[in-house]
Amino acid sequence: MGKYELRTYIFIDSLQPQLAQYIAKDNRVYDPREFDAAMFIEIAPAMEIHSMIDLALKATRVHLGSVVTERHFGMMQIHHPDQGEVIEAGKAVLAATGLRETDRAKVQILTDKIIRGVEQDHAISFTGMARGNMVVAGESVLIMESSPAAYLAIATNEALKAAHVKLITNKPWGATGRLIMSGPESEIDSAAEAARTVLEKLNTDLGDTAARDDSRYAR
Repeated sequence: MGKYELRTYIFIDSLQPQLAQYIAKDNRVYDPREFDAAMFIEIAPAMEIHSMIDLALKATRVHLGSVVTERHFGMMQIHHPDQGEVIEAGKAVLAATGLRETDRAKVQILTDKIIRGVEQDHAISFTGMARGNMVVAGESVLIMESSPAAYLAIATNEALKAAHVKLITNKPWGATGRLIMSGPESEIDSAAEAARTVLEKLNTDLGDTAARDDSRYAR
């Protein structure tokens, strides 16, 4: 491994209203607006993320939404109404670190579960742990966990695009990420499929790009 390790590099084209407001509710920096573009970048060493934040803010007009520094990795979340600004900020970080987007880690889906027709006691427990909406008895509940954690941000966003569901919990940092949503059974099924599909596509894209790179080097 070189000086830097890229754990997560995720571009979100348009933050869905529930996710934008969830980020703002739990935020300590600059709140995103609904339908802003956003990016999550996670690198090692952890404290180097501050140099990358400084670079991104000086090179573009993006705003800093979140910073998380843990033992090994540091994560930044940036956003702006102009997708081009967010993309350029990401490119600036890659250039400074000597990394490519294809150096990011693959997604591991650790939990993918639907609780159908949740009982009242269980619904109350979900609500008690929530930073988002409330779970109501009789709804179905999607629980998804992934590693790296930040990948669940785009899974959440795609699920909200695909279905009329409520965002209960979204934790895109730490050792593993966690997503909890609730709603009618058919809508939860659609949300789960959208979340699963985008995570699987991230791995497929990674493999396809690596194969193209290998073929160029072989010439």
